[in-house]
Amino acid sequence: MASIIIIPVVIVAIVGLSGYLVYKYFIYDLMCKRAVNNALQKYNIKITPFEIIKEYYQNKGENISHKEIQNLEKRYIQKGPDEFLAMYDSIRDAKHESSKD
Repeated sequence: MASIIIIPVVIVAIVGLSGYLVYKYFIYDLMCKRAVNNALQKYNIKITPFEIIKEYYQNKGENISHKEIQNLEKRYIQKGPDEFLAMYDSIRDAKHESSKD
């Protein structure tokens, strides 16, 4: 008698948990990446978020590894997508200042 209630509850819990995990680690990441790429296209920026981060930290004089750049890219995409525009402005300003000299 108890198995009539327990089995459907366990099945629903497994389906719900797997759906949440797929959303959390796959769909949410894709949606965030699409939003950042759309913002970059909106402002006619041709370089990728990875390249923006790499150039930004090179301009600051910091050498960071490929893996660190990937981790920063994922964090910025999910937590602060506007940071890419600010970093791009900083890169553009640095290039503009260096061309003045």
